[in-house]
Amino acid sequence: MESEIRSLEQLLDRIREIDKVHDPVRLESILHAVGRRSFGPIILVTGLITLAPLIGDIPGVPTMMGLLVLLTAGQLLVGRKTFWLPGFLLQRSVDRTRLHRVLDWLEKPVRFIDRFLHPRLEVITHGKGALVIAVACVCIALTMPALEFIPFSANLAGAALTAFGLALIVRDGYLAVFALAVTAGTFWAVIANISKIWGE
Repeated sequence: MESEIRSLEQLLDRIREIDKVHDPVRLESILHAVGRRSFGPIILVTGLITLAPLIGDIPGVPTMMGLLVLLTAGQLLVGRKTFWLPGFLLQRSVDRTRLHRVLDWLEKPVRFIDRFLHPRLEVITHGKGALVIAVACVCIALTMPALEFIPFSANLAGAALTAFGLALIVRDGYLAVFALAVTAGTFWAVIANISKIWGE
């Protein structure tokens, strides 16, 4: 049995080690590598994909990641322990060269971020606290299609999902609070842009 992922660097290493026979790399392979039964790693992967350049900026990717978040967070809220995901979503893939380019780009910032993360204020990442995070993730997922039309807002949503996923993995309540603040900022960006459009 593989050890649980407890840091961003471990997550990147796990993805990098995916069987090199398969190219492009399917989402199913990525989720299998990070732990398909674990809510935190799944949310973290969706956040990193949405946040990362070269991948997150591809039209349709934020919406697909939003669907993945919606499905997993929704199942967590109804008490499921194993997440069911549709085949058409699991078959989505990314070119291995592009994926590794993104992993290389993330390596240095990930090592820096990992230095500041450790278990604290764990009540926010357990039990009912984790359900609050799941609700926040559902709210973000529901806005993802609209965010594709607002410059940089999808990346902001990706940052929030990344923070939520990492907070659950390392059990860092302070990071979860930060992610909630980023979520509020994302909704503010959506509302502000919609109001601007309506006002024209």
